[in-house]
Amino acid sequence: ELPGFYYDSEKNCYFRLLPGHNNYNPLTKESIQYKAMECKRLRLLEEEEKQKKKTTRAGLNSSALLQKRQLGLLSSTSYCRLVHELKVNCMQRRKIEIHSPDSSVAGTNNFKIIVADVACERIFTVNDVEHGGCKYGIINLSGLGKESLAVEMYDNLYFTNRKVNSVCWASLTHPDSHLCLMGIAETPGCASLLPASLFSSTNPGDRPGMLCSFKISTAWSCAWCLNPQADNCFSTGLTRRVLVTNVVTGHRQTFGTSSDVLAQQFATQTPMLYNGCRSGEIFSIDVRQRSRKGQSWKAIRLFHDSAVTSIRLLEAEHYLMAADMAGKIKLWDLRTAKCVQQYKGHHNEYALLPLHVNEEEGLLTAVGQDCYTRIWSLQDAQLLRTIPSPHPSSKDAIPSVVFSSRLGGSRGVPGLLMAVRQDLYHFSYN
Repeated sequence: ELPGFYYDSEKNCYFRLLPGHNNYNPLTKESIQYKAMECKRLRLLEEEEKQKKKTTRAGLNSSALLQKRQLGLLSSTSYCRLVHELKVNCMQRRKIEIHSPDSSVAGTNNFKIIVADVACERIFTVNDVEHGGCKYGIINLSGLGKESLAVEMYDNLYFTNRKVNSVCWASLTHPDSHLCLMGIAETPGCASLLPASLFSSTNPGDRPGMLCSFKISTAWSCAWCLNPQADNCFSTGLTRRVLVTNVVTGHRQTFGTSSDVLAQQFATQTPMLYNGCRSGEIFSIDVRQRSRKGQSWKAIRLFHDSAVTSIRLLEAEHYLMAADMAGKIKLWDLRTAKCVQQYKGHHNEYALLPLHVNEEEGLLTAVGQDCYTRIWSLQDAQLLRTIPSPHPSSKDAIPSVVFSSRLGGSRGVPGLLMAVRQDLYHFSYN
């Protein structure tokens, strides 16, 4: 390699990297890297369309699995896990039609965030609006079971203004009845609790107000508590503090931290709140206690080398999955405070990117800053599938995904939903 030059293998020639030296063809390292990434993406897309599926493990196919299962060489759990791996490798992309009561609005704004409720019957969407701010909506997934692959999207322009950093579903009057929105208003920030009925098509004239809304410093994360010992509470991760708010009583607890809180999740079996910080620290708080000076209220403490962007508790709540801005994904045993597994291949340098854990299928899904969606085996951290984005990679085109074996409810279709730019795609999983 020569400083200030790059070698083009096709032309067997060196070119200067200084922009403007060749006015007809200015070259930079960024443009060369982007061109190489785009060529790789297009090649992978072409392979997917030709259905060139390679299994991640040698000799893994449906007939071999069934034979081993019948001979008693595979346990039921191992058989189910390997069948899920086969399904992941056979997923095919199909575009979904989005219908909206306001036909002029449907499909005109870029998706920024999609978050599914617990039953995966609805998806809350945050879309960037051209003139600034965001538009909120709810997509009903009941149409996914049909051949047409069409969904209904309902939005409410009455609540469409603030940029959103974090969203979570809240169960107040009934499961997934409300939505917690954390983001940046004009100045400073804003935390809002919206009824999901705002986005219903049944009463378009009825506009119930926000149940809870208050100004705060810039909010990075939020979480809703389903534990009865801290009922009707939600947490907000702020700059150097954690704020826990009871929606019914209005009571607030503040816990000071040494760093910005970028990721949060409540445990369901205990009244514990887990937090991931910009400093790389992960710690838990018992929300029943009162914050006092001179006393440490941090229980479990874990450490990453970079800012923690997402945390997910596993079902038994003995393990915690965490991702950071160095692209590391680690599985921590909370009983020993040790890392027991690492999932390699994820790419991140600065973005707040979520993790999606599906224990029933034994899968971990994450979208990287390079716009590739990767799926790992939870058990042994094997990278099962790398899915390229249907659109060219860029900062504002990082896909947002939802994975479930019951999209649209208990009788729904299994698969992966991918929202990128103005499009919604379904990867069938059956």
